[in-house]
Amino acid sequence: MPLDPQLTGAPVVRREARDKVTGAARYAAEHTPPGTLYAWPVPATIAAGRVTAVRAVDALAVPGVHTVLTHDNAPRLAEPDDPILAVLQSDRVPHHGWTVALVVADSPEAARTGAGRLLVEYESTEHDVILTEDHPGLYTPEEANGGFPAVRKRGDFERSFAAAPVQVDATYRMVPLHNHPMEPHAATAWWEDGHLTVHDSSQGSNAVRKSLAQVFGLDPDRITVRSEHVGGGFGSKGTTRPQAVLAAMAARHTGHPVKMVFPRAQLAEVVGHRAPTIQRVRLGADLDGTLHAVSQEIVTQTSTLKEFVEQAAVPARVMYGSPDSTTVHRVAALDVPSPSWMRAPGEASGMYALESAMDELASALGMDPVELRLLNDPAAEPDSGRPFSSRGLAACLREGADRFGWQGRDPRPAARQEGRWLLGTGVASATYPVLVSRSAARAHAAADGTFRIEVNATDIGTGARTVLAQIAASALGVDVESVEVAIGSTDLPTAPLAGGSSGTASWGWAVHKAASGLADRLAAHRGPLPAEGLTTTADTEEETAADSPYARHAFGAHFAETAVDSVTGEIRVRRLLGVYAAGKILNARTARSQFVGGMVMGLGMALTEGSAIDPVFGDFTAKDLASYHVPVNADALDIQAHWIDEDDHHLNPMGSKGIGEIGIVGTAAAIGNAVRHATGARIRELPLTPDRLLPYLL
Repeated sequence: MPLDPQLTGAPVVRREARDKVTGAARYAAEHTPPGTLYAWPVPATIAAGRVTAVRAVDALAVPGVHTVLTHDNAPRLAEPDDPILAVLQSDRVPHHGWTVALVVADSPEAARTGAGRLLVEYESTEHDVILTEDHPGLYTPEEANGGFPAVRKRGDFERSFAAAPVQVDATYRMVPLHNHPMEPHAATAWWEDGHLTVHDSSQGSNAVRKSLAQVFGLDPDRITVRSEHVGGGFGSKGTTRPQAVLAAMAARHTGHPVKMVFPRAQLAEVVGHRAPTIQRVRLGADLDGTLHAVSQEIVTQTSTLKEFVEQAAVPARVMYGSPDSTTVHRVAALDVPSPSWMRAPGEASGMYALESAMDELASALGMDPVELRLLNDPAAEPDSGRPFSSRGLAACLREGADRFGWQGRDPRPAARQEGRWLLGTGVASATYPVLVSRSAARAHAAADGTFRIEVNATDIGTGARTVLAQIAASALGVDVESVEVAIGSTDLPTAPLAGGSSGTASWGWAVHKAASGLADRLAAHRGPLPAEGLTTTADTEEETAADSPYARHAFGAHFAETAVDSVTGEIRVRRLLGVYAAGKILNARTARSQFVGGMVMGLGMALTEGSAIDPVFGDFTAKDLASYHVPVNADALDIQAHWIDEDDHHLNPMGSKGIGEIGIVGTAAAIGNAVRHATGARIRELPLTPDRLLPYLL
């Protein structure tokens, strides 16, 4: 059944908005069953080694402290699906910040005080925490994240690059980045008659239930996980995190419900981060700008616990056509916290380097950067040869250039100045794959004329409840206000996590199928509905398992205007514009919020956000929002998001592509390119802080 254009695409207000601003929406740490205890984690203070003793006498003497869990007395777990969940199971310390003890008390204040009085003794070993491009431990893995081959070659890059009349050979660096959602990672857990219930701050409660079932040796039916409201995740809550396991362990040990919230200062070391990368990009082109050779070689790091390889070279396999190409990932296992998913993993890192190199190529050619990208826009996906289901990059570049006023741009660097401010503009392209996973949903028509949709989706602040109600109402041919949506519990039909910009496409497909089936039953029904109503279930296993003959991607173009203080090196972003081709936009209000949010995060990636590891102690130096600087309102002066209409029939019944991540992908490069245009200085390391820029301004 086709969607009603009056319902999908409309800027419907998020239906949970009032609950959030009035406090009615309850998050993981806001569920307090009778008898709840509070847990405080104790992090390791060494970078590698083992715990030799935990002296808990003083901690247990704190009024209200019930117990101290360590590797000596914590409940035993089965081997987890993710090694970071093997908490309090051995004396090994794989990195600084690893949880070595858990203090459980009547109040969070008592637990925190007890943790401060715990004495932990260690035996340290030598550690290695610094990534370099020539690190002796570098190796080439079989795969990068997402199952992509670590190495991909097409043609003879070295021969083609050597013969190219115009060449770019540049290395770009990115430091670690941290997710820092507004809601820290938290869980409340209790056991009742052998059944485990957990409220968890997670992007997917089904995945959490699966992990808990494995480590506790339980049938999944004996576990309920709820993630009804989640205060942001950005990938850091996309897989099960230790708070769910620790809270459940402590609840089993004490016989009480236990609530645990990771302190913000510990988040950087226990919930993942965007891995640092060193990226060498080489481009070879003819004098007219036609690319013949493209190479992107990535060096990154993982932990000694598990292999996580940021797939930063993968976007170069999609973006621009060239007969000869090579993309390579290499990784070193260091004594560092395990990196993990962060908004647009792979694309955000890799496209910063690629789009900066494209700007350098445009400068070397004396060519307009927009025209260079249009010239090399391929008709088919370079990596696979498959035709694109739709590729709106050129339309985004052209419309963005018109909206931004690009045509009047003086291409000369450092040519515009207002007093002490140097002005410049930059552009970058963006891409993100269309991902979809199997989902189930249930649609119910009640005798009173209302409808209920059930699907275990997770709303991490994106407006999932609202958009799913619009999809269902459209398929049913009813008013959206008559549709109730239940999400965020493993008691509901199974659904994938909110990640990879795949949530709405996956859940929405199942909701559309269930609602369409219910509409058919209602059309065939005669007389009043029975008291119990009518219910239809749907599963998209068959549809999502089918291989598509098309390469499916969203695209976008980012434009930025920056002002650089010629005395202090301060950078201000005066304007940001994003234009996107992301299929059918299902809700104009929530979509614009997602696009703008991604661009603000990209602004932080470019100018303010950055972390480092202390080589002596092995810990991240930016541990909180006082030292890890995210953009604020004063940094985001003029940010606009627009989109073009795409009618792509090769996606899903809604015709939608993911929008949660593409907003960040090209933003940092556009800002960096604008700074270069303003100053003439090409800084190849993020973030672009005044100390890096000042030597070029003096």
